[in-house]
Amino acid sequence: MNDFDIKAADWDKNPMHWDRSVAIADGILKQIPLKNSFRALEYGAGTGILSFLLKDHHREIVLMDNSVEMIRIINEKIADTGVKTLNAMFFDLEHSDFTGGRFDLIFTQMVLHHVCDIENIIKKFHDLLNPGGYLAIADLYIEDGSFHGDGFNGHKGFDVENMSKQILRNGFRNISEKECFVIKHKVSETEIKEYPGFLLIAEKITN
Repeated sequence: MNDFDIKAADWDKNPMHWDRSVAIADGILKQIPLKNSFRALEYGAGTGILSFLLKDHHREIVLMDNSVEMIRIINEKIADTGVKTLNAMFFDLEHSDFTGGRFDLIFTQMVLHHVCDIENIIKKFHDLLNPGGYLAIADLYIEDGSFHGDGFNGHKGFDVENMSKQILRNGFRNISEKECFVIKHKVSETEIKEYPGFLLIAEKITN
């Protein structure tokens, strides 16, 4: 059982998770010309809050996560709501190749700072998108390491200029980025810090 398996049951009880997802959904809806024919992938879907907010704008959204418990929560929510456009999938895209078809949009929130090889995952996103498809990445700007604290082996946020260069050289264009949300996080008994996050959107070059 990983850390996210442990957190899954109480994930939706945190108002911050909802506020962040609402802000990201709003950004995606304003900046990407979604169509009801779109097939989308949420990579690192967690309990699916963001996909549920976007479900009425797609033909299908595949919610992919490598946490068994997160996927279990998603499936419970799908069953409870009767929604037909969402499909949860337990899958580790970072270490496995997905052969379930292509997508018109791939979106992810607060996931990439947990991914070791960013270049590799961007290449996989590119290969999974249809020509002209969109990539939307929401994550933290560079921070001082206090967000996760000692022992965290992932990225301490991102230099968006460097990330944009990575995305450009992997077959994307029309990159835009702006601050989308701010997370208030208690780092000690007496201190709460603010961590701004970005929403970056890019379009796959049409071959």
